[in-house]
Amino acid sequence: MARATTTSDAFNAIAEPRRREILDRLRDGEHAVNDLADQLGLTQPQASKHLRVLREVGLVRVREDGRQRLYELDADGLRPVREWLVGFERFWTESFERLDAYVQGLQRTREAGGHE
Repeated sequence: MARATTTSDAFNAIAEPRRREILDRLRDGEHAVNDLADQLGLTQPQASKHLRVLREVGLVRVREDGRQRLYELDADGLRPVREWLVGFERFWTESFERLDAYVQGLQRTREAGGHE
């Protein structure tokens, strides 16, 4: 049975922990594939495979510098993820407001009852 592709978009690409680690490293600037491999305890082919996936979904850019390939973060590729997450902002804000009101109610009840 053929394995379904799981790397067709940013959501699937960042679902893999190693790819998120690579993106974390690239926030600091360009890195050569060998540097990333060493930092993350990967072989060069493993790092290259992850970088290829990230490049294909638009999360990293690559440029040649002599014999090296330098990778950098392309945060615009994360826009669909950000836009999706913004939809949950209201949910979390309302949930925390309800929790805060509940805790304040408990504190008032304790204070009114003379309990510490």
